[in-house]
Amino acid sequence: MDAEGQKNHLKAYGVTYWTLEKQLKVKWLLNYRGGSFLLPDAEDIQRECQIRGVSYEVISNSKAEEILELISSPSQNMEAVVLEKAPKIAVYSPKGNLPWDDAVTMVLTYAEIPYDVIYDEEVLSDALLLYDWLHLHHEDFTGQYGKFYRAYKSAAWYIEEKNAAETLAAKLGYSKVSEEKLAVALKIRDYVIGGGFMFAMCSATDSFDITLSAEGVDICEPMFDGDGSDANYQSKIDYNKTFAFKDFILERNPNIYEFSSIDMTSKRQIIPEVDYFTLMDFSAKWDPVPTMLNQNHTALVKGFMGQTTSFTRNEIKTNVLVLGENKSNSEAKYIHGIKGKGFFTFYGGHDPEDYTHRVGDPKTELDLHPTSPGYRLILNNVLFPAAKKKKQKT
Repeated sequence: MDAEGQKNHLKAYGVTYWTLEKQLKVKWLLNYRGGSFLLPDAEDIQRECQIRGVSYEVISNSKAEEILELISSPSQNMEAVVLEKAPKIAVYSPKGNLPWDDAVTMVLTYAEIPYDVIYDEEVLSDALLLYDWLHLHHEDFTGQYGKFYRAYKSAAWYIEEKNAAETLAAKLGYSKVSEEKLAVALKIRDYVIGGGFMFAMCSATDSFDITLSAEGVDICEPMFDGDGSDANYQSKIDYNKTFAFKDFILERNPNIYEFSSIDMTSKRQIIPEVDYFTLMDFSAKWDPVPTMLNQNHTALVKGFMGQTTSFTRNEIKTNVLVLGENKSNSEAKYIHGIKGKGFFTFYGGHDPEDYTHRVGDPKTELDLHPTSPGYRLILNNVLFPAAKKKKQKT
């Protein structure tokens, strides 16, 4: 899985997942040649690699033992982690959504890793208990329809989405979309606390935390929910309820395309040509979780924009780990934390291979980016639950 040896990093994760589905164990060799995978030598696995265009090497048992011995040496910042079970994956996304609207569904499809699409009805009926890993599509959990009001309030798609959201909320017994989305966010929170793995990108990251912090507080203006917001609602925000963020200031103006001070998009002072973030280095033997999440063939990854591009560094809780950052810009791009018995990862930006992705832009063709370091980070999170030794869900 290093830069020189692998011609399709993304599909390599798919082959690894496919092997786990066959009830075979895989060793993930952290920090060894870009985080390589040691798979059993079987003809059908070799054939699958060939079909999918994945580079592999056949090695002897003695060579494998030699590699594992090297990895186990205290002088090496490496570790061999056993992957035991293919995690069952859910993507939280509106059913009619096109797959190229979301980087995670695109890369799961490209890597041929199976997933189910679920939405509010399934979440509220406790279907999350069936899954090991949950991705939040670029949702706005606050009930403000992505803060698209100023630019798109007359657009057919915006009107249609607002009507659909209101109809669904009413069907599920809620008088407002914001109340229904809060109920969904609380179910997702409980899923993580019970031992689930949650991954979110772009606006699903900060809007999720904002919604939890504003439980019982109306932060929506009349064009969103038909009535006024609570007076002085900023003072009623409870940061103790969030997963990752603290001390943020909400954006009250409905005409501004921003949720809060968490997001760095409008505060960034960096030109696209030099927009990169650095992956942090962790001890593979002592900190295998962040090491797994940061496996890559480069420590420097191209930046990319989104409604939520990255996170203001001083508004991240101290118990949350920064995995990737742009230090010169005081921003975190990629963060991870523990909540109860479960884990969450937030990744800023919309599409790792589309710098300024906008509404209506054409989809990214991953055949053109088979070695994308930015997309590898997503797939690290997909395999991460496979390393769990015990099911922690209650």
